[in-house]
Amino acid sequence: MPPAIPTDFTPWASLGGGILIGLSAVMVMALFGRIAGISGITTGGLIPSAATEGDRGWRIAFLGGLVSAPLVWLVATGAFPAQTVSDNLPGMAIAGLVVGIGTAIGSGCTSGHGVCGLARLSPRSLAAVAMFMATAGITVFLLRHGPWGAV
Repeated sequence: MPPAIPTDFTPWASLGGGILIGLSAVMVMALFGRIAGISGITTGGLIPSAATEGDRGWRIAFLGGLVSAPLVWLVATGAFPAQTVSDNLPGMAIAGLVVGIGTAIGSGCTSGHGVCGLARLSPRSLAAVAMFMATAGITVFLLRHGPWGAV
């Protein structure tokens, strides 16, 4: 059996991040009448279309906030946030492609369905989140206990 992968318990950083995610979702809904789903915001901000013509500014600003967040953390704490993402670039590229396909098929991502959709009691979002979580659980099990060993 492969060794356990250590993870740090970060209740205060996690609570703060959750509060910021919730606030951003509420602000996007209140200010723009839109769902704060990252896949939809990215698509509408980076790929011009008639449907998102007047929305590009706030979408680009939202994405800029996501990208600049580690810099804010650096200024506040003196260190970049710790990363626990694999350095296996081919594996990460494949994972990114699969996630992109999944968000297209599922009409949204974990933030759109998981944060905003569940808060609105959307049955479609509940089904999507159940699928996300089941897939994540199977993936972790296979990566930790399957023929690939500990990743």
